Amino acid sequence: MFLIEKGVSNFWANTIVEGSKFIIVICLAIFIFYIAKWMLMSQVEKIVFKTTVQWDDILLKRKVFHKISLLFPGLALLGFSEIFGYINTLVYKFSLLYIIFILTMVILSIFDGINDIYEGYKISKERPIKGYLQITKILVIFVGIILVISILMGKSPLVLIGGLSALTAVLLLVFKDTLLGFIASIQFTMNDMVRIGDWIEMPKFDADGDVIDIAVNTVKVQNWDKTITTIPTYMLVSDSFKNWRGMNEAGGRRIKRSIHIDITSVRFCTQKDIDQWKKIRILENYLTDKELAIKKSNEDISIKSMEDINSRKLTNIGTFRAYILNYLNQHPQIKKDMTLLVRQLSPTEIGIPIEIYAFSADQDWIRYEAIQSDIFDHLFAMLPEFDLHPYQLPGKNMVNTINKFNYCGE
Repeated sequence: MFLIEKGVSNFWANTIVEGSKFIIVICLAIFIFYIAKWMLMSQVEKIVFKTTVQWDDILLKRKVFHKISLLFPGLALLGFSEIFGYINTLVYKFSLLYIIFILTMVILSIFDGINDIYEGYKISKERPIKGYLQITKILVIFVGIILVISILMGKSPLVLIGGLSALTAVLLLVFKDTLLGFIASIQFTMNDMVRIGDWIEMPKFDADGDVIDIAVNTVKVQNWDKTITTIPTYMLVSDSFKNWRGMNEAGGRRIKRSIHIDITSVRFCTQKDIDQWKKIRILENYLTDKELAIKKSNEDISIKSMEDINSRKLTNIGTFRAYILNYLNQHPQIKKDMTLLVRQLSPTEIGIPIEIYAFSADQDWIRYEAIQSDIFDHLFAMLPEFDLHPYQLPGKNMVNTINKFNYCGE
């Protein structure tokens, strides 16, 4: 050899030759990569831009074709590995490891692309496949690691897999959340428990908002304050949570709120009151029917005068309750085919609660709150018409007025 003739030792001569070969092959592999990338990407982009389907755009976005072009340098290095001398085995193993790594990345990118394509369909909200794809990706990575170890150790992959039986307990411990999450994902799908877009509440994790992602290990919930709560997937199976999907499917959103009436303002109605309230259109028929029923009831027990203490009479709170019910029945934003109830609850230290239990026809949060507020604005404004007073705890101004009155009285 030329170097040996120049007085270079055999070791250094072989090292220089092998190193030169390696550098040349590496440069050639890089050159092949750019050529392959240019040829592949230019043709792929032309095809992608011409087609109307979305799946090829998604694969291009996920850089699947770019990663495929990365395989060519490894294949070139593998093909030229035989020209090397004592580093032949090292180059051969290195090229195999490189190919396995890139091939694994390509497969993972394809799975990500499949998930993106699937999420373009409506069914993805009801039957997400992200969890299953993540399990498959874990298996692909696991196979890749086994192949890498088998190449480095010079052992058959089957031998390594057989030896893993002794590590089963460790693997189960390491992948506990993943396995539990996978089982939970299957239960989600079979029982249709949670979908992307569902509004769920889980106080244990301070979660109250929309489900934005369902993965193997975690479920992400975007709360109404725009924070993100991450819940272990299996916890949604082992613990309880509230899913508001039924509200959307039913077509109505519940209104359940009370007006607290001051007990001291409750009284019997006079004929003057009844005549005045008959001017309210939605109460006219109610009051006419009630008058006839009360008159007949009083006649049955030989009561001739409404002034008689034993006579049956209307109350202002009962008439107000009837007004609320009739008002809601004619309200265009209240569902008539769902529960509609106005009831009096047990008196408390803060008055008599008159509870409204109804369903708004609009489920949108903003419009729902506006409908609910408009209803109660109207009802609070109508209280003086029935000579009723809402109960509220004394505020600072009221306390000062009372103290001033007491002081003047003294």
